[in-house]
Amino acid sequence: MNLFARHRPLSTYLGSLVALFVLVFTLPLTPLAEAADHKYLVYVGTYTESGSKGIYAYRFDAGTGEVNSLGLTAETEDPAFLAADVSGTFLYAANEINQFNGEKSGAVSAFAIDQNAGKLTLLNRISSLGAMPAHVSLDKTGRYLLVANYGGGSVAAFPVQNDGRLGKASSFVQHAGSSVNHDRQTAPHPHEVVPTSDDRFVLVPDLGLDEVLIYRFDAAKGSLIPNDPPFAKADPGSGPRHLALHPNGRFAYVVNELQSTVSVFSYDTLAGSLHSLQTLTTLPKVFNGQNSTAEILTDAKGGFLYLSNRGNDSIAVFAIDSKNGTLSPVQNIPSGGRTPRNFAIDPTGLWLFVANQDSNNIALFRIDSHTGLLTRTQTVLQIAAPACVIFVPYAR
Repeated sequence: MNLFARHRPLSTYLGSLVALFVLVFTLPLTPLAEAADHKYLVYVGTYTESGSKGIYAYRFDAGTGEVNSLGLTAETEDPAFLAADVSGTFLYAANEINQFNGEKSGAVSAFAIDQNAGKLTLLNRISSLGAMPAHVSLDKTGRYLLVANYGGGSVAAFPVQNDGRLGKASSFVQHAGSSVNHDRQTAPHPHEVVPTSDDRFVLVPDLGLDEVLIYRFDAAKGSLIPNDPPFAKADPGSGPRHLALHPNGRFAYVVNELQSTVSVFSYDTLAGSLHSLQTLTTLPKVFNGQNSTAEILTDAKGGFLYLSNRGNDSIAVFAIDSKNGTLSPVQNIPSGGRTPRNFAIDPTGLWLFVANQDSNNIALFRIDSHTGLLTRTQTVLQIAAPACVIFVPYAR
């Protein structure tokens, strides 16, 4: 239609232009259109006793799903968990080892990221102050690296210097106690360190204590101070492993490794306290084998929760009630390999990368953002003993 055809009044032209403007700018974008320009570096931490050598990288196009290997980017021992700053400048690894520099401790490593080649340059490596660090995260300012020492039963905070290097610990807390499982809970085992969105608290699921410990965090000093209340109890023998905070900040979801359950807590942002709401099994109705859970994440909008089962070798999907935060099962889908230790959702929310540790592969799934359902793709990345996947934006 020619909007400027002769012999039509000016009011008609203006009305048509307004209608066209509304049509163009209110048409919903498809997920692929939204992700068309989104490209990322994907870093994978591994267990090096199984044939790998450290941290590997890929380039990923979220618009097409294309993945290209960049190979080994840093040779380092057992980089079992990774974290990167929001600018994609620095990457940090938990070296899940028992001995470092002659002491009974693990290590944490700082790397500079080469945005062009994806290569990592080691900046420094320091003691994590406890054996077998299982998790690292950055606080919301990016000025402190938080570490959970699974084997040492402790948590620590390290300042991040301007050049990305790690400084001397600004805080260290040793956990104490045990719980009812005589094989796995004879000592504390903090498994994750999760800063809250306002950076006022840090939540620490401790598998050995059956507690989620709560610390007040001072982002100016990097200090971890026990909150009042200092923890929330989990079911005896459940073994809380990882925790996901809802994007609205009102709920927390804890995956319990030893009993294959997921627990829902309300979260008081002012007091930093957690209150139990619901606990569900992570397994399908028909499954009689051995299982332990591992990772847990929500989508960016907080509509769905994802977690991994090792043994059942599946990803369980739950819908989240927007009002009360409770869960209802949606899907249980094979993980595309054995022992899905970790998985990550890409920043567009369209893709799920599952690190299957014992089948030496990463399987890719598409996410339906409306239903939360996962669909397995044909893409499988072959890599020895993958333990952690993270996405880093890169300049093009």
